[in-house]
Amino acid sequence: MMQNLKNSTEKNIILLKKRALYYLGKREYSRLELQKKINAFAQELEIDTHNIKNILNDLEGNDWLSDQRFTEQFIFSKKNKYGVNKIRYELKIRGVDEAIINSELIKIKSEDYSLAKKIWSKKFDDTPHSQEERNKQIRFLQGRGINLELIHKILSGKNFE
Repeated sequence: MMQNLKNSTEKNIILLKKRALYYLGKREYSRLELQKKINAFAQELEIDTHNIKNILNDLEGNDWLSDQRFTEQFIFSKKNKYGVNKIRYELKIRGVDEAIINSELIKIKSEDYSLAKKIWSKKFDDTPHSQEERNKQIRFLQGRGINLELIHKILSGKNFE
């Protein structure tokens, strides 16, 4: 009876690992995101958190799960839509380590102004002509995670590239 219970648990662990690999086959996930994604299935299979951590460690050990790779991909996909502040926030809530976030965001630091200007120009045709219009553009850009210094550079109408 004890042997069947052990085999059952081992089979469930394999099923959970297969589910995690299925998700990773579709796109990159941070460790925290993947853990949240497989938690419900793990509960159905009655797999404890210790075994979930072991599965995640194994996936990282085999380089199937990588916060570094996830961060690179995430920044690449979001940099034309959001500023550095918003991207940093999104990565933090996905459980990515601050050191990884900083090392990857520094790579797009030189593009900061041009990316912010692209985001602005997709929405607005011209620099603001009234204070109301200026406030609207500032709110929009801040909502996209662009810092105030860059916003003022963009709205000044001068080219800083």
